[in-house]
Amino acid sequence: MLNLLPRDTKFFDLFDQLSENVVSAARELHGMAHGFPNIAPQAQRIRDLEHAADALAHTALDRLDRTFITPFDREDIHDLVIQLDDIVDAIDSLAKRFSLYHITAVEPAFAQQTDILVQAVTTLDTAVHRLRKSRKLTDLAPEIKAIGQLEKQGDTINHDAVSRLFANGRGDPVEVIKWKEFYDRIERAIDRCEDVANTLERILLKNG
Repeated sequence: MLNLLPRDTKFFDLFDQLSENVVSAARELHGMAHGFPNIAPQAQRIRDLEHAADALAHTALDRLDRTFITPFDREDIHDLVIQLDDIVDAIDSLAKRFSLYHITAVEPAFAQQTDILVQAVTTLDTAVHRLRKSRKLTDLAPEIKAIGQLEKQGDTINHDAVSRLFANGRGDPVEVIKWKEFYDRIERAIDRCEDVANTLERILLKNG
């Protein structure tokens, strides 16, 4: 039982720090999309956050390897750490492509997707911070449901945006290729939020 196991609170501290990094990175990406073309400061901060998230993930996994009794299943701890880190990696990958692909203007639907991403990671952060005191699934049910709804909104925006990209009469095919990748990558970042929510749900179902 989750509430009967001895708790290494350091794991929960690391989860919280990783989640906070995710929120910070998403907000910086949002700033890039809405503040273009003045993006250099945000891009550097995202790079720094990605390095910090990698360090936190390494610390958490190293602790997992050395800890005999963990707060819940090792596989679930591993999944939670990797999935949170993957969101920051996805955001960093997007940020790098602004300069790599010589983006000259931001597609409105991409900026809208960054709004969805910020909402999703902020909701996720609330759920992650509640994990250390949660005993049953209903404790996190509102956040888990909200993230699922945001993921569906993101899917709809992505579908419509990609459809417009490939509509008859669209201009430069290189720009189509660039923005198709941008949309795919931010959709994966939003999807990863739902993956984390599913992991939190599994943890509470197994241990509540």
